[in-house]
Amino acid sequence: MKELLHPAATEHLPAFITAPGGTDVLMVVVSIILVLAILAFGNLFFRLHTMPERMAHRGHKIQFEIVAVLGLLALFTHIHLFWVAGLLLALIDIPDFGGSLSRIAGSTEKLAGLEPGQGAVDVPEGVVEHEAAKPTTPEAVTAATPKAAAAGTRS
Repeated sequence: MKELLHPAATEHLPAFITAPGGTDVLMVVVSIILVLAILAFGNLFFRLHTMPERMAHRGHKIQFEIVAVLGLLALFTHIHLFWVAGLLLALIDIPDFGGSLSRIAGSTEKLAGLEPGQGAVDVPEGVVEHEAAKPTTPEAVTAATPKAAAAGTRS
């Protein structure tokens, strides 16, 4: 390499300086480190961005879907308030009203003398029952139930 040196160059050159036509090892190493750093930062960003969705995954389906939509809105609009709202919604445990309502419906069906699940008989549109026409005694309620409900079949 001595014959390739410029006359004004010093005799001692650093190790990262390569001969003309040689591979620049320092540039290759820095390029690999740069690509790995960009991938690691992107992975960290997406893990942080999906944190509310992963937290809401343990909750109810509707809560998870709302948090997922808020996360997508935050990702594509760059409005960070959507992400914060999704995080807060993921942290809040929404009570299960469906279980209580189904128990109330089952109890009401039992009081009406129906089998569980038979209270959802299709009623034709336009049929409106007035308060004065409703039976009040248990015998009258049993007599007033539709034939499909009493037979245990759906129409």
